[in-house]
Amino acid sequence: MKVSGQWLERAETQKVCSALRDAGWQALPVGGCVRNALLGVPVADVDIATDARPETVSDLAKKAGFKVVPTGIEHGTVTVIAGGVPYEITTFRRDVETDGRRAVVAFSDRLEDDAARRDFTMNALYALPDGTVIDPLGGIADLKARRVRFVGDAGTRIREDYLRILRFFRFHAWYGDSGAGLDADGLAACAELSAGIETLSSERLGAEMRKLLAAADPAPAVAAMAQAGVLRQVLPGADHRALAPLVHLEEGAGPRWLRRLVLLGAQDAAGLLRLSRAQAKALAAFTNAAQVGGNAAVLGWQLGAESAADAVLARAAMTGAAPAADWQEEIARGAAVRFPVKAADLPGLQGAALGKRLKALQSRWLDSGLRLTKADLLD
Repeated sequence: MKVSGQWLERAETQKVCSALRDAGWQALPVGGCVRNALLGVPVADVDIATDARPETVSDLAKKAGFKVVPTGIEHGTVTVIAGGVPYEITTFRRDVETDGRRAVVAFSDRLEDDAARRDFTMNALYALPDGTVIDPLGGIADLKARRVRFVGDAGTRIREDYLRILRFFRFHAWYGDSGAGLDADGLAACAELSAGIETLSSERLGAEMRKLLAAADPAPAVAAMAQAGVLRQVLPGADHRALAPLVHLEEGAGPRWLRRLVLLGAQDAAGLLRLSRAQAKALAAFTNAAQVGGNAAVLGWQLGAESAADAVLARAAMTGAAPAADWQEEIARGAAVRFPVKAADLPGLQGAALGKRLKALQSRWLDSGLRLTKADLLD
């Protein structure tokens, strides 16, 4: 089987690989780029595996005129930037020691060693210069079956890095067959070892949950997380039951991970997942709006179009009541309109009296669904 695509034929990709191959080393695109090419979905990044040591990779890349960044030199990874495109080049390696968060590695000359330490079989796929795929662990068969399967023993892979528990559910949401369910051995291992999630940083948990919730339909994977006891380890108090209705309601609106996080209803999700200040503020604003409800146009004015849509859809999923047919138009109207009265329209008032009068008028305007005009309000 072969892969093809612009990512493989790109001049920069060919030049980076040739810098190694011309010196007698292997340079094999690996992992996500090969997986996605086989699935016919966009390839974002190109990672390259090689039998050359990091120092050799750096020397050859510099001689070829590329910028080199030693991003993970102790783990064998060098980032080579060619034509503004970054390529992570990693030496074949095997794990010598792991503690569930980080590993001590030994470099290897064997592709088989490198494949054996990867997380899932669908990520242990390598491509030769002509696009021929090297599949040492049966990843193509799993990919065709849309089956996310750990390399070797699932428990062993998880103990090497407990983040692989979340990756298992995330990859199922993106690439798995929801009808067939999750791989039984992998699911059992995730349930058994879920306590190891406590050792992971909030940043790593947040990054994985954002990617998981951004999938087209993460509901089956999140439901499986709850069943396995994983969801409560990540987000104590979370309830996944409204997530599937939300995904159904989102047709035409597109997926938004923050909107879906609201539906899980976990306490202190912003802190547990180390959200940015802006993300935490948005989460709090439309969590409140989703809980108390409100006119769609008013929400558009208060929150902006995007967060107002999040609030309307989240509330509909929580209550089981479909939003009004014109909810999107009303949100757009509210997001575009401005409160029609200004301080200059109220001569003779100032200070606290002026603020009180403006607040009262704004309250009337909101109660009208933003329909009262300046003349109506000043009459």
